[in-house]
Amino acid sequence: MLPSVATSGAQVRTSHRAALEAGVARLSAEGRPRALVVAGMGGSALAGDMLAAVCGGGVPIPIVTVRSYRLPGWVGAADLVVAVSSSGATEETTALALEAVRRGSRLVTVGRPGSPLAAIAEQSSGLHLPVVPVAGAVGGPRANLWGTTMPLLAMASALGLADIGQDAVEAAAARLEDIAHRCRPSSESFINPGKTLALELAGTIPMIWGTSAIATAAAHRLASQLNVNAKYPAIWGEIPEANHDQIEALDGPLAERDIFGDSPSMGLRLFVLRDLDEHPQVGKRRVNSVRIANDRGVPVSEMTAEGAHPLERLASLVGLADYGSVYLALGFGIDPAPVSAVVELKSRISQ
Repeated sequence: MLPSVATSGAQVRTSHRAALEAGVARLSAEGRPRALVVAGMGGSALAGDMLAAVCGGGVPIPIVTVRSYRLPGWVGAADLVVAVSSSGATEETTALALEAVRRGSRLVTVGRPGSPLAAIAEQSSGLHLPVVPVAGAVGGPRANLWGTTMPLLAMASALGLADIGQDAVEAAAARLEDIAHRCRPSSESFINPGKTLALELAGTIPMIWGTSAIATAAAHRLASQLNVNAKYPAIWGEIPEANHDQIEALDGPLAERDIFGDSPSMGLRLFVLRDLDEHPQVGKRRVNSVRIANDRGVPVSEMTAEGAHPLERLASLVGLADYGSVYLALGFGIDPAPVSAVVELKSRISQ
């Protein structure tokens, strides 16, 4: 899994180039849709959230991510449905792609060439954007997040929803490569931000909050990667929403630690993912949330997005989150690659 995470920068470049070569620019000639609906599950659905985050609040049309077997009732011929699956064979996603065709929606599919999704796009005269394998990436779909995200960003750029030029793509790739260098296995824990994050996560129940759409997408990514890589529970949310419910957990039993107890205890730890683009009121809420946690003895870790372009800032947080989750798994002696419970559930459903 570590070599797979290390290929993130290459994934950004390769996937963006593949989308351009597949003819994503043709979408501009078809006009802007009423809404853009991303259909996917797991990391593929998160790519839709990342798309919306990078496009920002000024985007002129709704960008909606659907994680289900059914499209919302309002989706129709005026909308663009983008079905995303790294394998191109995810059950829920193929069902949504077929439903989009039946409703007369424009369809773009993102997945492995020659997959069921690619066939649906071909049969409906839709556009298929390939998920291209990168040498060294062997960790499954969750280790190829940028392979599904970059085609969406290339599509958004073609539709005039975001400015994702080559400079932004290169800045994000370079940022991920810098993280890979600093988080390399030979780097000691005290100078390795991925190992440091894993140490802060270990033995805690992480409550992860983002302060902007970009930071929240990264918070979701960190929680999901902890689940699948380290088999570890986590809670994620966004300020200000988290200040209306999750913050109350700071007054609960899991916020207390019995440091003199005979058995190990797990308590909350607050992780705040920060972004330069946070609303002024969110900034005030963040500062005071941290103070409230400190007042109750709940440890706090803060991670700040780096870079000028939204894509680079997102990459700076996601890259670190991916490494932290893998190092936490390895610290517990867990192989992060298998997803046994997911495979077992799929097997039971298919019977």
